[in-house]
Amino acid sequence: MAAQRYEDSYLYRLRHSAAHLMAQALTELYPGIKLAIGPPIENGFYYDVDSPTPIREEDLPKIEQRMKELAKLDQRILCISADGREAARRTILEETTLGQGEEVAEYKLQLLEAIPEGESITFYDQQRTDRDGVKHRFIDLCRGPHVDSTKEIKHVRLMSVAGAYWRGDVKNKQLTRIYGTAFETKEELEQYLHNLEEAKKRDHRILGKELGLFMFSPRVGTGLTLWLPKGAVLRDTLIEFLRTEQLKRGYLPVVTPHLASIRLYEKSGHIMTYRDKMFPFMEDGERETYVLKPMNCPFHIEIYQSQMRSYRDLPIRYAEFGTVYRYEQSGEVAGILRARGFTQDDAHLFVRPDQLLDEFIGVVNLMKVVLDKLGLQDFRVRLGTKDPASTKYVGHDDNWQAATQAIEQACKSLSLEYEVSPGDAAFYGPKLDLMIKDALGREWQMGTVQVDYNLPERFEIEYIGEDSKPHRPVMIHRAPFGSIERMIGLLTEQYAGAFPFWLSPVQVAVLPIADRHVEKANELLATLRDEHHVRTEVDDRRETLGKKIRESQLHKVPYMLILGDRDLEQGTVGVRSREKGDLGAMKLEEFLALALG
Repeated sequence: MAAQRYEDSYLYRLRHSAAHLMAQALTELYPGIKLAIGPPIENGFYYDVDSPTPIREEDLPKIEQRMKELAKLDQRILCISADGREAARRTILEETTLGQGEEVAEYKLQLLEAIPEGESITFYDQQRTDRDGVKHRFIDLCRGPHVDSTKEIKHVRLMSVAGAYWRGDVKNKQLTRIYGTAFETKEELEQYLHNLEEAKKRDHRILGKELGLFMFSPRVGTGLTLWLPKGAVLRDTLIEFLRTEQLKRGYLPVVTPHLASIRLYEKSGHIMTYRDKMFPFMEDGERETYVLKPMNCPFHIEIYQSQMRSYRDLPIRYAEFGTVYRYEQSGEVAGILRARGFTQDDAHLFVRPDQLLDEFIGVVNLMKVVLDKLGLQDFRVRLGTKDPASTKYVGHDDNWQAATQAIEQACKSLSLEYEVSPGDAAFYGPKLDLMIKDALGREWQMGTVQVDYNLPERFEIEYIGEDSKPHRPVMIHRAPFGSIERMIGLLTEQYAGAFPFWLSPVQVAVLPIADRHVEKANELLATLRDEHHVRTEVDDRRETLGKKIRESQLHKVPYMLILGDRDLEQGTVGVRSREKGDLGAMKLEEFLALALG
């Protein structure tokens, strides 16, 4: 059963109307302001404007107050259809700009010109009649949808001001973008604002530095991560966990280069559909052009195609922790959550059509195992499908339909509710995304699985069937983490840096009280590290025990083992937990049973 899409919800309409209400307030407060676009977004809305007077963060309370005043006037919100393009133009010039002329209507007129011939043109009219019988209107070019009245917009907050290029093109003028949010209840708004404050405390960029996980350097470049020793341990732990799970399920490890000839990506179609996300091409002086790889799948296809395959060989499951490079705009880079170089936990399965359903279900089950291990059990499922109006996709409609139906059938077999999201498919096929909800209620797109009939066709890969004739396999693309970087960023914020014991870069800190206890502390480290594979450090600095405990606590170490004279005499350790504090003296075997379960 498909879940309701956000775009079909009341909250979406409420936020869309809040964007228009903000635009109305802006036209009153800033005469001559030029309105551009104002859509709802995932957690709120925004409006892009070109204002003759600069709008700053300190102006937001004034704008918000006027919005609340207008909302209480119970303005009816009505949809008006324009009777042709010329009528729409007149409406823009006479109504939406309050008669201020073409210059103020600059962006709305450009939007009108972009509407295809024959498509309906609609405006939304916020209108009221005052006590003197005078009619007031605010009209905006928009396809909707909206709520019925401004009185429904009760719980709104303007959040920030930013810059945004008109139509996202750096060659165009930079506009002022005002962000806001709106909710149906006061409690939901307050919870959202509380979560934003909590999110600041959990920011992975700050915690990553404080915990010694990773760093960035301007001399290395934007969006390129330098992993410090503790961060590298965290990465390796995640990778080893997934590698073990994959080997259980018959995945075969492969390793591929970081760059390739442009011919590989011309064959796959990425040059046509992904060019703006690829780093500039490199010439080798011998008429060969190379590219940094933006994804791994064409390499795995080449490996599959390197020998003849039989129907008995399938399914073949190739897995790689492969680093890829994507040219994100500098303003889009966000720590390790959105980087220019990142490592995907990538795998590609080559299956017979009769194996597709079982293999897809197996992939989704693996993704659920991963999320359970990571403590991320709150998620929803989104089916990204082809947007019929877009030209970015490749392949025949029949293949797209077959792939989409396979995913839908798998969801039904797994009793997974999902929502359909047109336009969110990969360029070569539909995909199923797991949208993770974290401790603060934020959603993240993490694991993804895609069904692909098109790349096998482009590369003309085959297997010999039971009938001794060539047949075309189906590909499944999957990445349970999404990327190692993004998953670590999410987990850092999810746990506020206090990772579960199995994942913590340092699991145990041994704290000798005095110099005479250091030798025993190092013996204990060797026992824990070598015999029990516990990641252990000794803090043998000549500092007070209180300072050592405080710093271990700040570094989010799950357990501290304190060694003093009595411990040496009795063969015990003083155990202190990150969460529960002092747990008292224990024999080492007791502690290991507690920590390792």
